[in-house]
Amino acid sequence: MRVEIWSDIACPWCYVGKARFEKALDAFPHRDGVEVVHRSFELDPGRAKGDIQPVLKMLTKKYGMSEAQAQAGEDNLGAQAAAEGLDYRTRDRDHGNTFDMHRLLHFAKEQGRQDELIQALYKANFAEERSVFGDDERLVELAAGAGLDADAARKVLADPAAYADDVRADEREAAELGANGVPFFVLDRKYGVSGAQPAEVFAQALTQAWGEHAPLKLIDNGDAEACGPDGCAVPQA
Repeated sequence: MRVEIWSDIACPWCYVGKARFEKALDAFPHRDGVEVVHRSFELDPGRAKGDIQPVLKMLTKKYGMSEAQAQAGEDNLGAQAAAEGLDYRTRDRDHGNTFDMHRLLHFAKEQGRQDELIQALYKANFAEERSVFGDDERLVELAAGAGLDADAARKVLADPAAYADDVRADEREAAELGANGVPFFVLDRKYGVSGAQPAEVFAQALTQAWGEHAPLKLIDNGDAEACGPDGCAVPQA
């Protein structure tokens, strides 16, 4: 069975949702028969590569909230990440364009290191002090740490056309499937799970998708957090 996950490195609910999905997957009896593929979705595709700003500034501008409200949302996200065993820096993170990261992830897929790279990118963006935006060498280091050849990764980043069509194709397909926010999980093209659902929902979807053959059905309890073109839902305490 194949599970495709549309996500963006800048999406905190994708970071949390991946952990919740993997908790369900680890307990799934047919785990060894499940292939996981990460697909591209940009939350901020119009942002220039050099346009980098603090997360709090981005949140206050996008949502019209106060800095205190934005910080409270980040603190709440940090608590939810911690509940999944994830580190999360609630202060002094950056926000920027993720297109090059998605291009690298397609390169990593060819090398069989996609999951290692996306996890490294998530950890770097949400848990580490050094920004992942605006510094190609930072991305090269992360790629190398995920088991990829540093020179090959550097070559991908230096060529704006490398894997660009693959990223755009993923984004078109997400739109065709009706995904207007991430994370979005598609299980064997039978079921779709939208948002950072609890592990129990993912477990149910894995079981159903494994045992049934049916058109894509959306599994959504209506209140799971997700990120969309207008930004990420900010949890309130």
